[in-house]
Amino acid sequence: MKRGNWRSSGTDRHRQHSPSQWRSRHRSAHEEQEYSSESTAGDAGPSTASSSAPELPGFYFDPEKNRYFRLLPGHNNCNPLTKEGLQKKEEERKRSALLAEDDGPRKKAPRTGLNSALLLQKRHLGLLPPSSYSRLIHEVKVSGMHRHQLEVQRSNSTSPNTDNFHLIVADSACERVFTVNDVSHGGCKYGIMNFHGCRKGSLSVEMCDNLYFTNRKVNSVCWASVTHTDSHVLLCLVGISQTPGCVSLLPASLFSNFNPDQPGMLCSFKISTAWSCAWCLNPQADKTFSTGEVMTLCLYVFLQFAVGMKITFYFYLFIFLYLGLSRQVIVTDAVTGRRATYLAGSDVLAQQFAVRAPVLFNGCRSGEIFSIDLRQRDRGRTHGWKTNRFFQESAITSIQLLQDENYLLAADMLGKIKLWDIRVKRSVKQYEGHHNEYAYLPIHVNEPEGLLLAVGQDCYTRLWSLHDSRLLRTIPSPHPAGKDSIPNVVFSSQLGGRRGLPGLLMAVRHDLYYYSYDKDYQDGLTLEGQF
Repeated sequence: MKRGNWRSSGTDRHRQHSPSQWRSRHRSAHEEQEYSSESTAGDAGPSTASSSAPELPGFYFDPEKNRYFRLLPGHNNCNPLTKEGLQKKEEERKRSALLAEDDGPRKKAPRTGLNSALLLQKRHLGLLPPSSYSRLIHEVKVSGMHRHQLEVQRSNSTSPNTDNFHLIVADSACERVFTVNDVSHGGCKYGIMNFHGCRKGSLSVEMCDNLYFTNRKVNSVCWASVTHTDSHVLLCLVGISQTPGCVSLLPASLFSNFNPDQPGMLCSFKISTAWSCAWCLNPQADKTFSTGEVMTLCLYVFLQFAVGMKITFYFYLFIFLYLGLSRQVIVTDAVTGRRATYLAGSDVLAQQFAVRAPVLFNGCRSGEIFSIDLRQRDRGRTHGWKTNRFFQESAITSIQLLQDENYLLAADMLGKIKLWDIRVKRSVKQYEGHHNEYAYLPIHVNEPEGLLLAVGQDCYTRLWSLHDSRLLRTIPSPHPAGKDSIPNVVFSSQLGGRRGLPGLLMAVRHDLYYYSYDKDYQDGLTLEGQF
């Protein structure tokens, strides 16, 4: 068919309507359809409109504008729409909505029909044991916690708090909180936060700084009992340039505004690739700490080079043997410096000592969890000295022993948190909702209150019931989510000591927040006698 005839037939086909009439007709139909879609989306909400719209490859549906937008290729620098950017925008929208809901006067109860008045009535009638009442009342209180920003008082009031919090770790009584802050010009500085005004129903924080700081990154921190309970702080420092890594033992008295004459024992141990640390409180291994070593980055890169260049078998075997020697557990006597070495075969990322016996539990990058009885002498390559050994699916980021010490909580890089029965080497509970992909994130257990806490890589803080693994509350971060803004938290029913206040302490970037049990916290009402 000739091109002229095709045009002629097309003109004959639309002879009844002029071009202006055709555009007007179709524009009206389109506007009517768009109005119908907008009214439907307005009635059902943006989430309904988004879910009803089919997903088209290469296009993005905006529920607010009720239309599709084309996603241009990623190499176009002028492209304002990318999948990562859209996903981040949606996550920020959800965080803002949840934050507004979380700041509201009424919070969602963790269990239907559960409230303080009903629990108190059941307790008076003898229908609820004291332990169950304490656990359930804490569930009610944490579900209704309210956020308050704290002003940190410093000895030098002229210097504002602009250094981001990297780590915060509370001592055994939650009287003090050791802090590691990232310094803007590189490195870290340390401090200890003390709490005041707890008896009056208000919480104030005083930061005790010290000129002692380091230009190296801090991997892990734990409190140590050298001269008395929680007298020192143990830190694992990463090596840089010509300076190898080490483990430092700092007396807590260094961080005092009164500057004592004799701060106590201050020492450093040359353990170049230490990543995790733990302090032993069992009398049979008094003043003993453990460090877990990992493969350094330079060795990892060299291994990849060796694989790519197809180096000879014997040299390749030598590399693996050397890497196996760097993946080990070192148990050190802090007074004598005497060491015992155990070849782990994998990077040790998490450690904790038992209290009833000199047994050390370790979590590895391979997902293996194993224990070491320090009373055994065999430390051979057969791994026969591993008294307990079981596995999770991914790298272990944190382990916590319960008071029973027959049960152990472990979190991994797949976001799985499991409770293990060590006697039968079987998982008995799993806590759903935690989010992690590659970050080194701890978990926190408050067994007297029956609570488990964890901060996910998505910057949400989640609280579970330790008893039945129910998710009690999800707390959004006050700051937009990011790799450098993952919150650090401390929870206790006695923040500041024996007469302290219950609640959650959250450090995000350079800000400090307190989530109080009492909704009238700002009025300074006391919480004494509440329980």
